Amino acid sequence: MPETNASRVLKRTDAEAVYAVCGYLKRYLTGFAIEDGYVIADRGSVTMYTDARYIESAQKFFTGKPGFSVEEMTADNTPAKRLKKYKSVGIPFALTSYPDYKKLEELNVQLVDAMPAFTACMAVKTAEELSAIERACAIAEEGFLKLLPEIREGMTERECAARLEYEMRMAGAEGTSFDTIAAFGANASVPHHETDDTPLRFGDEILIDFGCKKNGYCSDITRTFLFGDDKKHEEFKELYARVLAAHELFKEKFRAGMTGREGDALARDYLAGYGLDKYFTHSLGHGIGLNIHEEPRLSPKSGTVFQDGMVFSDEPGVYFAGKAGIRIEDTVFLRDGKVHSFMHRTDKNLLII
Repeated sequence: MPETNASRVLKRTDAEAVYAVCGYLKRYLTGFAIEDGYVIADRGSVTMYTDARYIESAQKFFTGKPGFSVEEMTADNTPAKRLKKYKSVGIPFALTSYPDYKKLEELNVQLVDAMPAFTACMAVKTAEELSAIERACAIAEEGFLKLLPEIREGMTERECAARLEYEMRMAGAEGTSFDTIAAFGANASVPHHETDDTPLRFGDEILIDFGCKKNGYCSDITRTFLFGDDKKHEEFKELYARVLAAHELFKEKFRAGMTGREGDALARDYLAGYGLDKYFTHSLGHGIGLNIHEEPRLSPKSGTVFQDGMVFSDEPGVYFAGKAGIRIEDTVFLRDGKVHSFMHRTDKNLLII
């Protein structure tokens, strides 16, 4: 059986089998998304147990993939009956409820925490995973470029977000990575503003934080720009240049082998040189994959050592309560020890439309 995500997790878990009920872990082990059911992976096979809704499509998906199979959940395919043959089973302790843990304990198998293995394996993407993220990023940028000519005075934040999500869907997205954030004017001072019915006015800044999914994998991008130049944004333009410089400095200086703490400091220390670090109120970045937020982290507390194959955001920002906010974000990855961006089509220099 060739190396798979399941075999990588098993190798790190040191258990005879891994058992997953959580949705994204089931997808990580199999590549296929199901709502209910469970997955058991051992040294020779990966079996998905689900209901009749998914059997036909799962069988087609697993065709040509040796070692993968799907079975319908029945009275003979309960976790208790399938797991009792193993001496040790890996489960994600952090994602397992106490009642479920006690039920598994009754099987008299050794329970091993598989969460560290899942976290470590998911942090380093395979070529197939990188390809899916690259496509998700391309779709997000395409959607944004198609949105720009549609932006008009009087449009609400909600309308702007809906138009962008439509364009991403039309370009091939399976869905959004998270609820799209569209913030006009002073609303951009809230890093995670809840998109509302605020109308766009001439001279407003626009901050849009968005992303989409392809083959289950996420993209994440933020662009900040101006809707017309009312000649009242000279300070804003200077601040934007500082944030962009911090964004680019990180990409230039960060290397595999550095920690998340060191990476965060590259941007944070640069902004501190202009007295802006106190307005940088979140971490520099987070891992991106099947989840929009996962390991590794770029933060003042992160001791994670970064390595090739990791995918994460580069998103410095500054926020001035009730006035303005600026964030510039790309989804990036490490290859040959250096940072590379998945975002190639959108210009990060300040855009005025």
